[in-house]
Amino acid sequence: MGSGPGAESCTLMDKALPSRKRLRRGSALAALVFLGVSAASAGSITVSKAEALRIGKKIWQNECNGTISGLTSWNSGEDFASLGIGHFIWYPEGKRGPFEESFPKLIRFMSDRGVDVPAWLRPPRSCPWSSRSEFARAQDSPQMRELRAFLTETVDLQAQFLVDRLEAALPRMLEETASGNRAHVEQQFARVANSAQGCYALIDYVNFKGEGVLPTERYQGEGWGLLQVLEEMRGTSAGRDAVEEFARAAGAVLTRRVRNSPPERKEARWLPGWLKRVSSYRQSA
Repeated sequence: MGSGPGAESCTLMDKALPSRKRLRRGSALAALVFLGVSAASAGSITVSKAEALRIGKKIWQNECNGTISGLTSWNSGEDFASLGIGHFIWYPEGKRGPFEESFPKLIRFMSDRGVDVPAWLRPPRSCPWSSRSEFARAQDSPQMRELRAFLTETVDLQAQFLVDRLEAALPRMLEETASGNRAHVEQQFARVANSAQGCYALIDYVNFKGEGVLPTERYQGEGWGLLQVLEEMRGTSAGRDAVEEFARAAGAVLTRRVRNSPPERKEARWLPGWLKRVSSYRQSA
């Protein structure tokens, strides 16, 4: 996924992580982040703070080419802004689409953790720019500069938000899938989550294409979220084999999405980039 329009130079993410001045208390990213696989499995996996930050920077690279300008994007052909390391969706007032809006949830998440969120973002509200052209014209405005600075300073919390989203995804997916399929979905989730690389794959994909539980996120009755990828998997071993299979299943699900998509959306143009992204799951995070 490329970066959006912007007047700022494309500063590499590793040079854009200043000490955060906006926090009124210590970092909310704990030294260990616990992702409960399920109560039934009586197990959990841990991701260290360093691993979580590596995952966050990898997602920043995936979504924004690791640039500051890419933190404030509005992609061609879309009706919403895409913000932050995860390109969190933000709809203008009066506009909604089939995809889940996530930027207001991120703002609420940060506010709940004592972050000094810019006043014009509180409480979570609709995107103030009504179109892509209006958004592009505002790229050098004080408001947009403040937004980019805020997003640059809170990369760790954006990563934590993505981890929490993954943690909440499993019960939602189990509720959505057929009762006879729940053990299978749970097993596949646990297989992939058994390693740091697998955690990155799960976190990135659920941010990239959602949980797969919304009826609106279907083409011809078939979804493309994390649930559908886990349903596609058939293996039993953990570790690298599980991550390899997850990447293959994700590619198959995304290819099916493009095949099922409305012709006017011309989604085939995005498929090579999507497949390149999921192939990154096989590489070290």
